[in-house]
Amino acid sequence: MSATLAAALGGAAGGVVLVGIAAILIRLCILRYRSTSTTSETNSSDPSLQVGRSAELSLREGASYPSELQGARCLTLEELNIATKNFSNINLIGYGMFGEVYKGFLHDGMIVAIKRRPSAPSQEFVHEVLFLSSIRHRNLVSLLGYCQEDDLQMLIYEYIPNGSISTHLYGASHVSSEKFEFKHRLSIAHGTAKGLGHLHSLNPPLVHMNFKTANLLVDVDFIPKVADAGLRGLLDRISGAGPSSRATEDDPFLDPEVKASGQFSVKSDVYSFGVFLLELVSGQEARSTQSVIEWAQNYQESSNISALVDPRMGSSFTLEGMRELLRLISWCLNPFSERRPPMNYVEMEIDRIREREMSLTTIKGEGTTTVALGSQLFTPK
Repeated sequence: MSATLAAALGGAAGGVVLVGIAAILIRLCILRYRSTSTTSETNSSDPSLQVGRSAELSLREGASYPSELQGARCLTLEELNIATKNFSNINLIGYGMFGEVYKGFLHDGMIVAIKRRPSAPSQEFVHEVLFLSSIRHRNLVSLLGYCQEDDLQMLIYEYIPNGSISTHLYGASHVSSEKFEFKHRLSIAHGTAKGLGHLHSLNPPLVHMNFKTANLLVDVDFIPKVADAGLRGLLDRISGAGPSSRATEDDPFLDPEVKASGQFSVKSDVYSFGVFLLELVSGQEARSTQSVIEWAQNYQESSNISALVDPRMGSSFTLEGMRELLRLISWCLNPFSERRPPMNYVEMEIDRIREREMSLTTIKGEGTTTVALGSQLFTPK
């Protein structure tokens, strides 16, 4: 073989190798990009969220989940003692179905909410936590980790700084009318419906079982996040008790059919959501005004709504939009579950009403709006 031919063949072979290496590098870059890009509300470039999605898939398939796929961090009691200053009362921020709730600062700088209760260790608890921690959505409070030590069970959630929407409606932290107009309340309702709708879209659907205004948190931008998703079911399963054991008769958010049968469903969540919408519109606590639920269930076009609508909303809404929402509330509160709409329909309907209200009540200038028919409801004081 001549030297010229050998050189040519060598050069060609080298070129093929270079092309192959380049192709491999390009492929790796594409895969890396796909794994870190955000494709929907339920995916994120945050590595912890990617881990959560992997864990969800393995659980769905009934496969064992290796440690690198677990969506929940297993924290030690020592770490949580440091985070809460030994669970000092200074960091006690409330009480809930699971027990005491503390604010904590982890060593990596993350602020968390820690729920603690006395209970013996349980593998079922770990399994349930791993599943619930795999469910991530913009409008759900994320379960980040757990701890089981010294006959204590603890759940670690992301900390939401602006409290529950109930405190802003009728609690100690009323917001001004400028920040809580009808269209803003509709935005909160829409995000909440998306969070519940995501739970119902899982296979099988996850029923919240304890949705109420107090379990809806809002961040500094008033983005709503549904809290305690699946917590009632977790407690029932690890205790071996049925759901009826936690159904309280005097809970206005509880579906009447659940009170009778003890069986929760996605439609019982829809009923609870209807009560939440009623509180959102009226600014009143349903527990103290049970008659308002009966009023909504019997809502007619001729009904006088001036006594129901929260006057803090002022006149920045249309009568048509308000009546459309009240019709939807009445539908959600139907005593018969099969006659209630599914949550995905509720979400779309609220979005339609919200978009229309945004277009008709957009501020044009100082103190003026395009349409403000809501002003017909109230007379100046």
